[in-house]
Amino acid sequence: MKLANSRRIYQIAAILVLTLIFLPAMAEETKSLEEKVAEVNGVIITNEEYSKELEIQRSRVSQQQQGTQISEAQLTKIKNEVLEGLIEREVLYQESRKAGIKITEQKIGDQMAAIRNRFPDENEFKNALSRMSLTEEEMKVQIERGLAIRELIERQITRNVKVTDEESKAFYDGNPQFFKQPEQVKASHILIKADADASEPEKAEARKKIKEVQQKLKDGGDFAALAKEYSEGPSNTRGGDLGFFRRGQMVKPFEDAAFAMEPNQVSDIVETRFGYHLIKVYDKKPEGILAYAEVKEKLTQHLKQQKIDKEAIQYINQLKKDAKIEKFL
Repeated sequence: MKLANSRRIYQIAAILVLTLIFLPAMAEETKSLEEKVAEVNGVIITNEEYSKELEIQRSRVSQQQQGTQISEAQLTKIKNEVLEGLIEREVLYQESRKAGIKITEQKIGDQMAAIRNRFPDENEFKNALSRMSLTEEEMKVQIERGLAIRELIERQITRNVKVTDEESKAFYDGNPQFFKQPEQVKASHILIKADADASEPEKAEARKKIKEVQQKLKDGGDFAALAKEYSEGPSNTRGGDLGFFRRGQMVKPFEDAAFAMEPNQVSDIVETRFGYHLIKVYDKKPEGILAYAEVKEKLTQHLKQQKIDKEAIQYINQLKKDAKIEKFL
């Protein structure tokens, strides 16, 4: 099922909470002395905050474009989005304070621990902070802000949004294109490795090994047991099990052989760039439409998120409308 899943409002909080890309927290007295890009109800958003966030977003876009240079039009769009994002976070945080939302030290500590656990050791964690010129106390401030925003959205929007069975069924019936299931095969394999650039003697040795395994199968050997014993692929611990896969997920010679077979058939030796394979097909699923019961839960969550996103945008826009906002860019 291919459904768009925008999570704008949670991204506003998650960028503060769930990543190590945090903007430095500074005392208002310090902020007031720095160049400012915006002011929200008297709270200054500094050029330093803006520049750091802009660099983060530029880096992300560059990675998505695999290093392709960002155009002027794209850069202008990114700049506008960064500024609006900073303003939106600020109005949301201010609203969380008005709502009396308090984040406990326990919750902040738990989030801090979760971030720490992403790193192999404490030194790596501290190095990451150092690279961003960020202290642990500054990080804790940003964690508190992010959690407060998330709690605000939960109270004001999320807990009140419902999706009925009638709504999800109507979407399912009206959009069959989203629930197409391509033909799939469930198969296992035994691999004896031989890289494409392996020497001929190395390939000959690999072919000899796979033929020996093939003979053991013909003599009545169990495919899964032989895969565990002889296969050199990562699936060997599972008896060679690859689960279900559709066309385009495997290299073509492997795919062609698997889809041409019937359940319980074992292939002849198949050569790919990884080496030599024996394939056993266990099950096949024809192309079709996923049943409503199979997709109901995920579909309901998707439709709920759509509603949350729509209401959150309206909520943020109203907060911005009611706020005193000045921009200096």
